[in-house]
Amino acid sequence: MNTNGSKAHVVIVGGGFAGLACARKLAKSDDVRVTLLDKNNYHQFQPLLYQLATAQLATGDVATSIRQALGGHANVDVKMVEVTAVDPKTRTVTTREGQSYQGDFLVLAAGSQANFFGTKGAEQNAFPLYSIEEAQHLRSRILTVFEDADRDPTLVGKGALNFVVVGGGPTGTEIAGALADMINLTMPAEHGDLAVKHARVYLVDHGDALLAAFPVRAHDYAAQALQRKGVQLRLGIGVKEVAPDRVLLSDGTSIQTRTAIWAGGLMASPLAANAGLPRGHGGRIEVRPDLTVDGFSVVYVLGDFANIPGSDSSTLPQLGSVAQQCGEWTAKNILAEIAGGTRTPFHYHDKGIMAMIGRDAAVAVIGKKKHELDGPIAFAAWLGVHALLMTGVRAKVEAFIDWAWHYFSKSAPIQVLDRSDETHIDWDKSA
Repeated sequence: MNTNGSKAHVVIVGGGFAGLACARKLAKSDDVRVTLLDKNNYHQFQPLLYQLATAQLATGDVATSIRQALGGHANVDVKMVEVTAVDPKTRTVTTREGQSYQGDFLVLAAGSQANFFGTKGAEQNAFPLYSIEEAQHLRSRILTVFEDADRDPTLVGKGALNFVVVGGGPTGTEIAGALADMINLTMPAEHGDLAVKHARVYLVDHGDALLAAFPVRAHDYAAQALQRKGVQLRLGIGVKEVAPDRVLLSDGTSIQTRTAIWAGGLMASPLAANAGLPRGHGGRIEVRPDLTVDGFSVVYVLGDFANIPGSDSSTLPQLGSVAQQCGEWTAKNILAEIAGGTRTPFHYHDKGIMAMIGRDAAVAVIGKKKHELDGPIAFAAWLGVHALLMTGVRAKVEAFIDWAWHYFSKSAPIQVLDRSDETHIDWDKSA
């Protein structure tokens, strides 16, 4: 690309795994000027949001400053703005405030949001778990129902301590296990017998097995581990409606609850609908093997915002490792093009898939030969891999301190109900 002797300008939308990885690699080059745009000034570590929601970790353990992560590079500028529209022809993005940013290269890595699949009442009444704000909101609800039931035990009969998790994938399985541990190990210290005697966790999924993307052995292990913790599984059953006071199931039954947690799937963030680019499954942007968009050779789309072709003609999963690797690969391709070279197709190095099912319980499938691990060994592997994905030494150290405290003391150090503006529940409100 001819930049007339000036630095090539790369505009990156999104400070998640993909956008941040791309920016960090580009920042090391003297030939590039980077502008990174995100509606937040922090990078969120999505795999640990369920631990934030269940008071195992504090917000600072799962959120790190984007500017700090990119510190020391004068060629990088970070703006806290929300991008609402894209013009791929001119490589220009527009913010909610009406500002515009144009680059020689445009990288769209705007992330994902919950996909409610048109389920009645789900968007209004369920608690998704795909952002810091959502995790904080869910944590407030969990702590509030315990406080309310502690003050007025009759609320137990209204489903106050019933928790319904919708979705049996990694997110649903992890939050169900964490909730069960919270009920069995940490809440009794604060609420006595109330938690263990009356709290119930239900996991509902329309499929016949948990962790469908994992081998069969993992399905059975996950089910047994959750059931040992007291989680009640409702498999092969769909959700028809999420009402304010209950979840209605496809078999005609219902579960009273004020805490329905949505882990039923992802779709691209709202920006995808205003990007002027072809969309496919999950509303995500369709990309070519080199992560550019057909017809727009200098527009890259990454991470959960894209349908990325894999080696077996299927699309790659929405994983942090996929996003991080495609961010680094895109930076390499941009630098190659600036230097007069050619782009190469993205090749994902599959490090495996993992899911934590609670204290000492996890499953992992690792390496090219798909080695299957479960139990404490998989638990340790999960901790190690996710620590490597974390941005910043401070975040790694603090997260491990909280993990160690929680593991050895069997108590959560941060059960603080600090969002009083969100905690009120109208117990008289029904469907």
